[in-house]
Amino acid sequence: MNEKELEEIKVPISESYTLSIEEAAEYFGIGQTRLRRLIKLNPGADYLISIGNRTRIKRVKFEHFIDSVSVL
Repeated sequence: MNEKELEEIKVPISESYTLSIEEAAEYFGIGQTRLRRLIKLNPGADYLISIGNRTRIKRVKFEHFIDSVSVL
């Protein structure tokens, strides 16, 4: 495979290990503002990972978190 072909390969959101806030909002049907508030209120949550100055959401762990709460 050449470099251009590698750039075109995209992992589906449903199979990604981590999601951006925008991807998580789309995947979970939660607004970006609500997600940003959750991140701000729970900076050490196990479903978050910081990469440089960006915060990513661990998809499976966030799914478990959502399953365990009744109100977001």
